[in-house]
Amino acid sequence: MGDRLRLAVGVMGNASSLLLYAAPILTFSRVLRKRSTEEFSCVPYIVALSNCLLYTWYGLPVVSYRWENFPVITINSLGIILELSFIFIYIWFAPTRGKIKAGVIATTVILLFSITAIISALVFHDHHHRKVFVGTVGLVASVAMYAAPLVVVKQVIMTKSVEFMPFYLSFFSFLASVLWLAYGLLSHDLLLASPNVVGLPLGILQLGLYGKYRKRGIMEEPSKWDLEQNNQEKSKQMQHVTNENINGKS
Repeated sequence: MGDRLRLAVGVMGNASSLLLYAAPILTFSRVLRKRSTEEFSCVPYIVALSNCLLYTWYGLPVVSYRWENFPVITINSLGIILELSFIFIYIWFAPTRGKIKAGVIATTVILLFSITAIISALVFHDHHHRKVFVGTVGLVASVAMYAAPLVVVKQVIMTKSVEFMPFYLSFFSFLASVLWLAYGLLSHDLLLASPNVVGLPLGILQLGLYGKYRKRGIMEEPSKWDLEQNNQEKSKQMQHVTNENINGKS
């Protein structure tokens, strides 16, 4: 019964994490449509990539015992693909300064992961110590991932708008924290559970901010069609005034 419950929670955790990793699709569809990254930050996606890399490695038999953490591998492997896609799109449409910043941070994250993987494989010679080492580094990455959306909190508070803090990213972050906390506790794996002890209140904070400022709405730029309509209306009004002036002088 315990193993079945653990598996069920793991499956639900995978589903919530998939939604969390896929949530930025809405954001990047807007980036593709406008061909601009606007005021969006790339930091949350790079930090999420770091988290996915570390926990994929954590779940592999090199670190974990056989395939005991297979659900962790599947979802984080998919997360790597999604986060890399978002980062590439961001770099493609970002201004030069944004490209450099995103490239430097992403390269640093990949380098740190590579160092962690090499040390865990070559320095430690048993699963327990490898899990402790990789899990500790993963703890830092997970807390950073859950806290990453807070980089826009200052902007949200100053503008009183949640335009650049997507709701689904915050909501699925909260949901994933709840489920992976339960999975870690059922697995008696504190290294999997502990990051979510921090992620849970951070998710609640983000949802609270969204609830407070969501009524401000999202400001959209006027479309080309709207601008053309306004210009046509103004032209008609000016023509009408001109005709009245001519008739008056006659």
